Amino acid sequence: MNSKIVSLQEIINSSNRIVFFGGAGVSTESNIPDFRSDKGLYQNSYGSKKYNPEEILSHHFFVSNPDVFFTFYREKLIFPQAKPNFAHQVLSDWEKEGKLKAIITQNIDNLHQQAGSKEVLELHGSVIRNYCTKCGKFFTLEEILKQKKIPVCDVCGHVIKPDVVLFEEELNHEILQKAIDYILEADVLIIGGTSLTVYPAATLIKYFRGSKLVIINKDITQYDRYADLVIHAPVGEVLSQVHALEH
Repeated sequence: MNSKIVSLQEIINSSNRIVFFGGAGVSTESNIPDFRSDKGLYQNSYGSKKYNPEEILSHHFFVSNPDVFFTFYREKLIFPQAKPNFAHQVLSDWEKEGKLKAIITQNIDNLHQQAGSKEVLELHGSVIRNYCTKCGKFFTLEEILKQKKIPVCDVCGHVIKPDVVLFEEELNHEILQKAIDYILEADVLIIGGTSLTVYPAATLIKYFRGSKLVIINKDITQYDRYADLVIHAPVGEVLSQVHALEH
């Protein structure tokens, strides 16, 4: 058994104030692609005009080219058939046991909630929530997928926007502050499946004052040298091994 897995299990056993901060790598084992890896979403241009995916996912592009935005959005960001993987399930179990206080996620796929987690802070929003840009009427993901082109409100006719944070948009300040509060109160912070390069989300690590910082990521991050334990492996794989030790 890997000694790092044993060390992680010992850290988890000794704590009842764990906070998990996760990124796209948490969901790759549910067959949802990440963004910045070699095969990530941002590595290839899109469409006949070779748009940069990061430009497509910007506020100005959503306003000026909603047709291209929604074609890309449906093809690349919505995975209604995806199911929670071992990482999601183990985190949900820890919350039920009273060990995990909150999940702070950069993901928009709702898989943590599907796995049963209750205290999930979605820094970048969620694909399952959508609203009219004029009257504010709420629409489900299913209602969005039924409309084949640009989804529009059946009340006022204006464009419906996914409740996700695009480039050029600010994070929800209430959710951000709540995330900071949880990290300040944690004695263990586990960071999983994120390159820690997306700001301002990546700056959250600087609020941690607890005893053990753990980073689980396939690649090296700029914060590895500050961590008490670093494991370079997929999050679900690591947490499944910890789960096997616990049971």
